[in-house]
Amino acid sequence: MNSNTNVWRRSLGQGLAAITVSLGLASFQNIDTAAASEKSIEERYQVDTVATGLTMPWASALLPNGDLLVTERVGKLRLVKNGVLDPQEITGLPEILYKGQGGLLDINLHPDYAKNGWIYLSYSSPKKAGEPGDDAGANTALLRAKLKGHALVEVQHLFKALPNVKSNPHYGGRIVFDGKGYVFLSLGERGQKEKAQDLSKDQGKIVRLHDNGKIPTDNPFVKTKNADPAIWTYGHRNPQGLIYNKKTGVLWEHEHGPQGGDELNIIEKGNNYGWPVITYGIDYDNSIISEDTVKAGMEQPITFWRPSIAPCGMTLVDNSKFEDWNGDLLVGSLKFWYLQHLTLEGNKVTKREVIFEKLGRVRDVRQGHDGNIYVVLENSGKVVRISPKN
Repeated sequence: MNSNTNVWRRSLGQGLAAITVSLGLASFQNIDTAAASEKSIEERYQVDTVATGLTMPWASALLPNGDLLVTERVGKLRLVKNGVLDPQEITGLPEILYKGQGGLLDINLHPDYAKNGWIYLSYSSPKKAGEPGDDAGANTALLRAKLKGHALVEVQHLFKALPNVKSNPHYGGRIVFDGKGYVFLSLGERGQKEKAQDLSKDQGKIVRLHDNGKIPTDNPFVKTKNADPAIWTYGHRNPQGLIYNKKTGVLWEHEHGPQGGDELNIIEKGNNYGWPVITYGIDYDNSIISEDTVKAGMEQPITFWRPSIAPCGMTLVDNSKFEDWNGDLLVGSLKFWYLQHLTLEGNKVTKREVIFEKLGRVRDVRQGHDGNIYVVLENSGKVVRISPKN
């Protein structure tokens, strides 16, 4: 069977699956993806550059004093003060493997940062003696530390995904807190898709920990033989967006599909999100990864993108400064260099709107404690701030 026939069969199978499922899948493929009026956006909001000169920036965190911490994937943590990149790097980072999609990844502040000073970082950690996996391999790790001057102190290593894998893609690495004492970390399947369904491996999972790194006793697979008890959900490809809605208690996640099939999901305890058994995408050589888009016991996405936008970074707008976005999600696109505004009604996406076209290769999107939106642009080495015009 040639690749064109495969693609045709794929399209037919997806259409039939959408018809047979009564959960709104037939309609969410047709969500309005309108291009916003550029003039109206410009009339309402302004984009200011708050940091330049960064090398492959990955994520940012706004400190209470207004300074900005920014991770660079090349393995450096930088400080921005009053819009100026401090030339002095922050020391105290562990050994980091900068290779492929690996490096220094996400950063997030503990919800009680003002009281305890804890900063959380994810990164690709090379294999240590005694760890399972490939020699010269690595996997995603999580630490916390405090900032003293230009140094990380009281560094605590909380978690490392195992086994170590030599391949270069799909580290995941997003960190989010639920405000109830738990921290979630997303883990990509490292290019070994079948491992996403294997509970003995950390690839393609989201893990849940106490904020001190201990494993909660009520995690879903604590009593499952050979399973990693840190696992909260599984069947993920490469989760690059993770945000917790404190008002509703919903944990939102998005992840990269292959060609097509980028997904937006609601993450719930113990669920299987299907990769690679079900998918709305095809492989990069146009071959079929799976004939199935729906299967019993596997979760359907809230919405998906086809073609892929390579979603990266996500924030929930929950302040009145952005009246027309309040309560909605903003998602970055690595591929198309824009943001998407996803209108939410409850837990449904009713509209997708492209905003700030040609902004740049978006790696991170988050709302600061000042209510403004901070966007990390990988290609230009900038962090920009979106705020309402007075």
